[in-house]
Amino acid sequence: MHKKKSGGAFNRETVREVQHYTDRLFRFRTTRDPHFRFVSGQFAMIGLEVEGKPLLRAYSMASANYEDDLEFFSIKVPDGPLTSRLQYLKVGDTVLVGRKPTGTLVQPNLLHGKRLYMFSTGTGVAPFSAILKDPEVYDLYDKLILVHGCREVAELQYGVDTVATARANEFFGDIVTEKLIHYPTVTREAYVHQGRITDLIESGKLFADIGQPPLNPDEDRVMICGSPELLRDLVGMLEARGFREGSGGDPASYVIEKAFAEA
Repeated sequence: MHKKKSGGAFNRETVREVQHYTDRLFRFRTTRDPHFRFVSGQFAMIGLEVEGKPLLRAYSMASANYEDDLEFFSIKVPDGPLTSRLQYLKVGDTVLVGRKPTGTLVQPNLLHGKRLYMFSTGTGVAPFSAILKDPEVYDLYDKLILVHGCREVAELQYGVDTVATARANEFFGDIVTEKLIHYPTVTREAYVHQGRITDLIESGKLFADIGQPPLNPDEDRVMICGSPELLRDLVGMLEARGFREGSGGDPASYVIEKAFAEA
């Protein structure tokens, strides 16, 4: 049975699992208050109580919106106010989770389209982990394309594991296998795909590799979550191609997530 939480703006959740991928990346799962509801792609303020006060950052829910647990994917920053502490989480520890999820990477902010591109770097893949495990999203598009860029091959593993889990789902794995295209790429090692996301788009190599036409605002919808450089460069590229940023009251052809935890 889920423990009763104290009042206030946060639920106190218990860590159930921790996995470290590299010296910079790890994931953790916590309990989930039964009253906590979120839309695939949203984030919440999460953190730790330090000296009697909450120390918080915005983290996307990486778990599916129907799962009993919550999952988060995090970077480790040695001198980061939060992640310097968060990286030492162990099973049984307490994590604060804000009760009001929010965020722009949600389907109502986009017009209908044929293809959904999810461009991410590093831990920016987290919200897309939730989205690609949401069976309802597959009803909206002919293809979903997850593009995940990292420096090294080991940093891609979380995305690789997430895609494998979705494809193996006993209820909708077949439709995931049919519609989801996964394109991991690195910049500092030899790998099947190499290069920065922006360069792969500009050169056309991305589209040649996946067998899809170049980005087109009439048919393609784009979500972006990653480094400030990725957001800046990709937004410029999209705007130059006629894409327009969508919002809750004005859905359009692309959305970005500005709340990206880096410390």
